[in-house]
Amino acid sequence: MPADLAVIGLAHLGLPLAQAAVTAGIDTVGYDPDPRPYAELRAGRSPVEGALTASEVRRMLSGGFRPTTDAAELGRVRTAVICSPTPLGPDRTVDLTALGDAARALASRLRPHTTVLLESAVPPGTTETFLRPLLEEGSGLVAGRDFHLACSPGRLDPGNRTRTLANTPKVIGGLTPACTESAAAFYGRLTDKVVRARGPREAEMTKVLETNFRHVNIALVNEMAVLCHDLGVDFWDVIRCAETKPFGFQPFRPGPGVGGHGVPVDPGGPPHGGRTSGSPLRMVSLAQEINDRMPRYVIQRCATLLNEHGKSVRGARVLLLGVTYKPDTADQEAAPAREIATRLMDMGAQIGYHDPHVLDWRVRERPVPRADSLYEAAAAADLTVLLQQHRTYDLQGLAVKAQLLLDTRGATPAGAAHRL
Repeated sequence: MPADLAVIGLAHLGLPLAQAAVTAGIDTVGYDPDPRPYAELRAGRSPVEGALTASEVRRMLSGGFRPTTDAAELGRVRTAVICSPTPLGPDRTVDLTALGDAARALASRLRPHTTVLLESAVPPGTTETFLRPLLEEGSGLVAGRDFHLACSPGRLDPGNRTRTLANTPKVIGGLTPACTESAAAFYGRLTDKVVRARGPREAEMTKVLETNFRHVNIALVNEMAVLCHDLGVDFWDVIRCAETKPFGFQPFRPGPGVGGHGVPVDPGGPPHGGRTSGSPLRMVSLAQEINDRMPRYVIQRCATLLNEHGKSVRGARVLLLGVTYKPDTADQEAAPAREIATRLMDMGAQIGYHDPHVLDWRVRERPVPRADSLYEAAAAADLTVLLQQHRTYDLQGLAVKAQLLLDTRGATPAGAAHRL
């Protein structure tokens, strides 16, 4: 059965896009070669934590959304959007394996006049030098002449109910002006504003800039937080004062580490798919190094606090609060909680956790005990560590109940806990 749109990759990018398309009345099929997302969606559940609620999935299905593992469906659509995951590999370069698989699955079924869009986060040049050849070789068609090709990197903030696809401007860079306009016509049905980039590389680099802007600024405040603690300066008060400046400053806040799907990308690193690498972004590498150190710094602070209160990490009961990467969502992508728990376990601590959005949490494939009563668990723990400030946490009450509280988010009232 033909459809207007195929969303390829049913994870944190693809699911919200498919939801927006169905809501807009676009006949949508969702393709993923992994049978798990198909099975979860058919059962009315989201295959990705924090992406969609069960009720949203059910509304999508009742609205005509069709998840599938049959790549033949890709040959019967007007528009195909590739949302495949592009994680960092062991060498910290972007892994394009899933993107390549998606491109080959689409290419063998690609029809003339189809519009192909790339939303996955990729290094600049990927659309033209990696995706385009795969599509052309597999289909016998020429991009820009026989089919439209454009990049429009994903910009959604998982769990944010205020900033949706509809009110978040969409950046689009097409291979040709006609490709850009075809992409703009599609996204114009989903969003209030379309921003036309000069080409695919400019669109790809926009995502790189946005992601690295976040990481570099978080690294700055993380490093300053460590310095201010050593100097006896209340850095949270420094931020409070600095953010009153009405120009030239945007507040970022330190934390136990940086999670999320927006991985820092150095476009000057090793080449991908024959691309020529440029000069490396030294600031990005340094920022990543600083942010990667934060879980270890949290462990250091935990050990120091316990020692100051006459206790050792070995045998200490430590309660971790909030194991997701951002507040009020179940998404655990790259959250620092797992590394912190692992390191504490290695030091002999007894770990427990509490998170209203995560009912089952495993570290090294072993289940971590979940606290049923937050206050009772905090009162029994030698040390409670706030890693994520979910809205449901009464931090004033928690500070009263906990024997010892380390707040890595600066969310507790001043003087109520030890802050990062």
